[in-house]
Amino acid sequence: MRRADRLMQLVQILRDGSLHRAQDLAAAVGVSLRSIYRDMETLAASGVPISGERGVGYHVTAAITLPPL
Repeated sequence: MRRADRLMQLVQILRDGSLHRAQDLAAAVGVSLRSIYRDMETLAASGVPISGERGVGYHVTAAITLPPL
């Protein structure tokens, strides 16, 4: 899976607003825990409203609307 596809899949998972542990996200997309940490940093830096930290979990702090493809 390409990284861009994985990032989009993570955004889709996080859109429900609940707290997601990094371990669960890693299992859902089939990557290592370290990759999830890097991906969360990338998403936050690109403007996705993600809150959380390593060891606790991640969730979206505002509604995410994606532009049509």
